[in-house]
Amino acid sequence: MSEAVPNFEMLLREALAPVDPPEDLIERVESTLTSITEMAADELQEWELSAMRDPRNWARPAAALVAGTAAATALMLLRSRRRAQEEASRGGLVGVRGSAERALRDFRREARKLLAGRSA
Repeated sequence: MSEAVPNFEMLLREALAPVDPPEDLIERVESTLTSITEMAADELQEWELSAMRDPRNWARPAAALVAGTAAATALMLLRSRRRAQEEASRGGLVGVRGSAERALRDFRREARKLLAGRSA
């Protein structure tokens, strides 16, 4: 009888076993976020102020602004997190405060890179 009853604990362990993501996942996500940010910036650059008098024309620029901001923020967080993980693997992090300060510096640096790239 005990052979016919499935071992639910073992089945759950097998079903919930951790799965490693593909090696190139971070690069693919980063390139996707970069392209979304660039497309949103291009859409906003093509935007004509004279057309903004009509509220029916506000949807595309508003969507581009939201999508671009979200993608740029995610991209900055992804890059700063990756940098923090690299430093942690080298043993470079010293406490929570140092980690928070480093994360803010990385966030500012990535924001400047993205803004400088769009103005060039």
